[in-house]
Amino acid sequence: MTRLWWVRHAPTHEKSFVGWRDVPADLSDTALIGRVADHLPGDAVIVASDLQRASATADAIGRGRARLPDLPHLREMDFGLWDGMDWRAVAARDPDLSRRFWEEPGDLRAPEGESWNDVSARVAGVVDDLTMRFAGRDIVLVAHMGVIMTQIQRASGSTAYQALGHQIDNLSVTRMARDSTGWTLGAVNHLP
Repeated sequence: MTRLWWVRHAPTHEKSFVGWRDVPADLSDTALIGRVADHLPGDAVIVASDLQRASATADAIGRGRARLPDLPHLREMDFGLWDGMDWRAVAARDPDLSRRFWEEPGDLRAPEGESWNDVSARVAGVVDDLTMRFAGRDIVLVAHMGVIMTQIQRASGSTAYQALGHQIDNLSVTRMARDSTGWTLGAVNHLP
């Protein structure tokens, strides 16, 4: 069995959509970072999104664990023109699309951005590669809320809309596993 330990990056304190915009994480909560590091398996391999908020979080929780190069395919959803806008501005700019984007996740895209299905396919490819390369091991993946939700959908067999209903707090841990029979979903949004 290969176990995946998804960690959402430390907070950014942004009040707007943050997709591929590269904003830093606030790593000042050293007590929580320490609890997360203690909660993770000591022999796990760690990989992160290449965005600095995830990469810096992986460094902070790493504690000498094997660290793979950062992967752009683990980036958050690309919100395109919505990136940097708050939800009111997005709703004013694209009233119908902005509502349907969350209520009907799938092929709908933010202007010049990605769809849920785009992100799911991008992340699934990386996860499949990692679970084959590190079969039978623990893998810590430090990424973003949307990325984690796509894999919750995959592991649970839920719909995209149901997966979007999960809370994924900063520095929370979501576990899932893959064996010869498929995926199982463990704890979601665990704060050690």
